[in-house]
Amino acid sequence: MWNNVKGKVMGMKILHGFCKYCSQRHASVGVWVKRTPEKHRQYGQVPGKTRLLATRNYSTEPPWRVLFFGTDDFAVESLKLLSASRDSNDRVVESLEVVTLSNDVPVKKFSDQNKLPVHVWPLGDLQGRFDVGVVVSFGCLLREGLINQFPCGILNVHPSLLPRWRGPAPVFHTILHGDTITGVSVMQIRPKRFDVGPILHQEIYHVPDNFTADQLGATLATKGAQLLIDTLRTLPERITNRREQAQDGATLAPKISKSMSWIVWEEQTCVQIDRLFRAIAFRIPLRTIWMGKTIKLLDFAGKCNISLSGRGRIPVPGSMSYQKESNTLAVCCKDGWVGFKAVMLKKRLSAADFYNGYLHQSFQNRSGPPKQECLFHSNRDRTELHSAGEENSLTQQHTVH
Repeated sequence: MWNNVKGKVMGMKILHGFCKYCSQRHASVGVWVKRTPEKHRQYGQVPGKTRLLATRNYSTEPPWRVLFFGTDDFAVESLKLLSASRDSNDRVVESLEVVTLSNDVPVKKFSDQNKLPVHVWPLGDLQGRFDVGVVVSFGCLLREGLINQFPCGILNVHPSLLPRWRGPAPVFHTILHGDTITGVSVMQIRPKRFDVGPILHQEIYHVPDNFTADQLGATLATKGAQLLIDTLRTLPERITNRREQAQDGATLAPKISKSMSWIVWEEQTCVQIDRLFRAIAFRIPLRTIWMGKTIKLLDFAGKCNISLSGRGRIPVPGSMSYQKESNTLAVCCKDGWVGFKAVMLKKRLSAADFYNGYLHQSFQNRSGPPKQECLFHSNRDRTELHSAGEENSLTQQHTVH
């Protein structure tokens, strides 16, 4: 297991070398002993040779001493299974401690409720206290010196099939780009860059139709937690058989932002708007410009079956049509119409309330070009955006490709 033997401590040897399980450099102590032929056969040695036995200051098989890094609800699912494993018959965790970034996050609350020791970030010296680290939704790069203090390295549970969707928001981009297949990966962390380490375990998941990012995240959190336990159960073997990520097919998944929520009616299709809603709207409402004001579009109703042509002219993107039968406000986009059941102006209004209060009189005169009252505008005109009182930081356009 060790090489490069140097030094002595009270008649024992100091070992400085690389662990066969994690290929990282560690230090320990050991003693030279002679083996009987039977014991040589047990350890796969040649009779008569001398073997250096290291004192065990870390585990080489389960159960492990684990230090967990995490913050959000996605991370809590893995922390729950790790915590439960300490008391199971087939336990893979001997001890469990936690590192988080704030007192007001789900991981901290779960740790307090279950009396798990919590460490303050950043960490100091941990040498010899833990066998393996586990990172789930932590959001901070770990320095090389910290990683090297874990004999079996630090594992990461990531909700994508790496190298696709490296970065902090893989679930959102999976939905936004219409991926039909995704999954979870357990990898070993490497310093300086996110999500580039070797893969220890992966599991494929077929994304159901019309799934939201919230639903997909909850599902992958559960699957990732179980995959983590399976990985820890056979960790030395997994590390030995780890594989480097492919260079081809890598994509980035940056954080979602308010700039993504602006709809570009003339460029986005019904499918793209549907994906955008399912990806981000449960956190950031979709938005457009109406009469120089920002309006939020709520309760997406999907594609509406309205002809693009009518009354001798083709509606322009952003045109509105109130559908009384379904109480839906339909809006024309690049290739059709999409519907919303409610909007947020000064307050939440149903489609019927918005039509009756603001649009009804304008819709009575349907001849000629559509009136401004009957149009939503894309976030293109910075002057118009400024008059709406929005910050310049939100002027970035976003088009789904």
